[in-house]
Amino acid sequence: DADEAALKASINLDIGTDVQAFDAATAKTNADQSWTGSQRATPTTDNDGSFDMNAALDFLCTPTGSFTLTFTNITQGQRGCIYLVNGSNYAVSAAATTKVTSSFLSAVSTTGEYWISYWSPDGTNVLVTLAGDFA
Repeated sequence: DADEAALKASINLDIGTDVQAFDAATAKTNADQSWTGSQRATPTTDNDGSFDMNAALDFLCTPTGSFTLTFTNITQGQRGCIYLVNGSNYAVSAAATTKVTSSFLSAVSTTGEYWISYWSPDGTNVLVTLAGDFA
């Protein structure tokens, strides 16, 4: 029909650009998934001790001075790791929303390499633990 053809021409939508193309291999965010390919996150380098949870899951941190361990854009349920290389006994403190164990700050304020795990249970606070000391 000429009217239908004219209407389609006037809409001018391109599949894959204006409208998502069908792809059976596309993950759905509202359904359980079975993964056949590897899923990994590329670590983000952030040396100031303030970690933006929108930027990455995993971070590499080699500070050049003392810092306050802080998280921004805190997202409930997000968890990840920080590889901290403290090259010179730089003092580490924790922001009020960064919850650490009693021995954590003294441990990571010492020269060494550390694997730190974090998790936000509520979208307000981030629980942080020392997963490994590689000094």
